[in-house]
Amino acid sequence: MAARFLLVFVILAIVIVFSFVGRNLYLRSQRLRRRLQMSAIYTNITHELLTPLTVISASVDKLRDEEPKFAHDYDLMQLNIQRMVRLLQQILETNKSEAGELKLLVAQGDVMRYIHETAECLEPLLVKKRQKFTISCQPSSMMGWIDTDKLDKIIYNLLSNAAKYSNEDGEVVLRVQTNNTYDHIRIEVSDTGDGIPPEQMKHLFQRFHDGEYRRHKTIGTGLGLALTHDLVYLHHGTIRCESEVGKGTTFIVNLPINKEAFLPEQIDERHMIDVNIPKNAIIDFQALVPDVNNDDDDKDLYDEDTYKLLIVEDNVELLMLMRQLLKATYHIYIAKNGLEALDIIREKELDLIISDVMMPEMDGYELTTAVKSDPNYNHLPIILLTAKTQEEDEQEALLAGADEFLTKPFRLGDLKLRIDNIIENRKRIQSEYSQKSAAETRIKADAPKSPDEIFLSKALECVLSHLDDDTYDRESLAADMGASSSTIYNKLRSITGLNVSGFIRDIRLKESKRMAEEDPNQRVSDLAYKVGFRDPRYFSTCFKKQFGIQPKEYLESLTQ
Repeated sequence: MAARFLLVFVILAIVIVFSFVGRNLYLRSQRLRRRLQMSAIYTNITHELLTPLTVISASVDKLRDEEPKFAHDYDLMQLNIQRMVRLLQQILETNKSEAGELKLLVAQGDVMRYIHETAECLEPLLVKKRQKFTISCQPSSMMGWIDTDKLDKIIYNLLSNAAKYSNEDGEVVLRVQTNNTYDHIRIEVSDTGDGIPPEQMKHLFQRFHDGEYRRHKTIGTGLGLALTHDLVYLHHGTIRCESEVGKGTTFIVNLPINKEAFLPEQIDERHMIDVNIPKNAIIDFQALVPDVNNDDDDKDLYDEDTYKLLIVEDNVELLMLMRQLLKATYHIYIAKNGLEALDIIREKELDLIISDVMMPEMDGYELTTAVKSDPNYNHLPIILLTAKTQEEDEQEALLAGADEFLTKPFRLGDLKLRIDNIIENRKRIQSEYSQKSAAETRIKADAPKSPDEIFLSKALECVLSHLDDDTYDRESLAADMGASSSTIYNKLRSITGLNVSGFIRDIRLKESKRMAEEDPNQRVSDLAYKVGFRDPRYFSTCFKKQFGIQPKEYLESLTQ
């Protein structure tokens, strides 16, 4: 009897175990199936995106032939088309690697010279960050067998990674050498960056591993090193990393270059490696190096009432494009990250800030928080631009203090609409202020005092105390207020809609009208001198512009 129960129990246990294992295998197969389906979808979408990009590229070339005078704009378009193509190709390569569909095809040629020429094309990437770049190939020339398409991507990913994580004024070194039997090459890419913490090393070559993007305030896809690892092993090689925190990182790749290391179907004997063929993985660094300086060469194009905008964007091409499109209407300053932007905010007179969110050094959220927490600049409106589209991203932007939020890609008309809306609000404030007399602007002793009211009242008193001084200007007012001229400009522009000179002139004219009402029998020239105008004719012009009547006619109307 006991044996029978034991047998039943064993059978039940086996059934349960098989059911459990079977269910797990079924769920795993379903997950794998869904994963393969999604991979196929991503691959199809990527292929579909490459088609319109090809059409766009061809259209740009057609426009270049028809209207060659816009060569810089065409270069900018082709530069970003090539970048999109490279990113899409990287996604395709990753999907092929996951599906085991990556194929190797090696050809013979001068391996050392090819690597040297390929690496030299990446030099602008490092020069852009003021990094010293050294290439050393020993020997300088040597024949071998490599897959140039795969090697391009390996070199690009390793060098761009080194540039990304090295500090400015650091050093990146590429060393290539052969072994004693001349059948392998050793590629080393070293940088003088912060190094990789030990806990990150074991995840280094995993897909979508975020590395140290946040700590280094940079951006990455999490695909580059994982794809590099797959490409190296596809090439029958090895890759490893050596890193010391605070000193730097070195990636070491060993690749076979002898014909015997590859299968017959992996060998292309019909073609030789041509070192003069452009490297498709790095072509996006060849187009142009835009000027990103803040110069005042165009300052004569703007009058003092022109609104001054600061654009903060780490993508140099987009930065220059926005400056080019907006400078016809506004005076534009530019910065490539939040730290540069803060320096400009402290030095320049500004009306509005347009900032990207994802930037190195200091991102858009941090910049917005820094500006809005500073009482000298918290009045500056900020428009944030981002490629993120989630609702919580917009909430984060608004919580940081942003006045507007615009997702990429955006139309220039949408950006200008938001800028114009903010300016219209300023003009409404200006209209309300212009209808008040100087006496109405003063704060009564028992009235509640906001920070803006206190600031405005103090500025008003400073101007009134120097009313007849025709040399009293914005620098004098800034000195009396104990603030920089840019701070005074920003605050007055926010509260009154006027710049500093306009604010001083407004007070003088309002006081002249009050004095005329008190004594309508005085001469226009005397009235002009009393309120700090050295030229009565200029005074009359300003008076008519503000009040719609000549001062002489106004005095006569008062006597009547």
